Amino acid sequence: MTDTLPPIKSFLPTSLIEWEGKISCAVFLPGCNFRCPFCHASSLVLHHAQLPTIPLQTVLDHLIDNEGWIYGAVVSGGEATLHPGLPRLIAVLREHVPGIKLDSNGTHPEIVAPLVRDGLINFVSMDVKAPLDERYARTTAAPVDLEAIGASIELLCSSGVGHEFRTTVVPGLHDTEAVVGIAKLLGPSETLILQQFAPLNCLDPSYLDIRPYSRDQLRAMAEAASQFLAGCHVRGEGVGAKAEQ
Repeated sequence: MTDTLPPIKSFLPTSLIEWEGKISCAVFLPGCNFRCPFCHASSLVLHHAQLPTIPLQTVLDHLIDNEGWIYGAVVSGGEATLHPGLPRLIAVLREHVPGIKLDSNGTHPEIVAPLVRDGLINFVSMDVKAPLDERYARTTAAPVDLEAIGASIELLCSSGVGHEFRTTVVPGLHDTEAVVGIAKLLGPSETLILQQFAPLNCLDPSYLDIRPYSRDQLRAMAEAASQFLAGCHVRGEGVGAKAEQ
């Protein structure tokens, strides 16, 4: 475990959204190996060198001051698994909170596996961008190791750790067929959360002009996908995550 801690480029002191249903804080690490055109964290992905680094002690002081009230810390990005110091950061954070949630795009199962094995994380949110075919690279606008994505899905499905699979549904990139393809990939014992695309601060400015699907359209996609899953729902309209163990 490296002692070099990754830089924290954004800090959300309190949230009920980053870890749905739980009071948490969130730290955001810079850089990503994807360039999803609809990504709303362009500063973390493209311009993180220009962002100030938030001292870890600022985060720890906040957790100490709110001990017993904040349940967990969410480690997000960018893509947090790009940083060799991620395990060390998580180990430090969990000295002050009962729970740790990791957000990941699933490209580095070899990083997540020991975190699960060693009990360092309680929950993982994995973005599944598309079915495991040529649509993945089109959605991420970057090269993709599809075997790594598949390995991450298999890891979470068999790990016993709390987890959720989620897909941000974007017109022009996703349709009902794509959502059903993702559902078939996950399998009948899993759940999938569909997230509404928001045309705000997109990595590709042309996506600012895309009109999102309606909630009814997303619900119809969720219903179609539910035939192949334990459950599928639109974010905020149901409970679909595998509970913490």
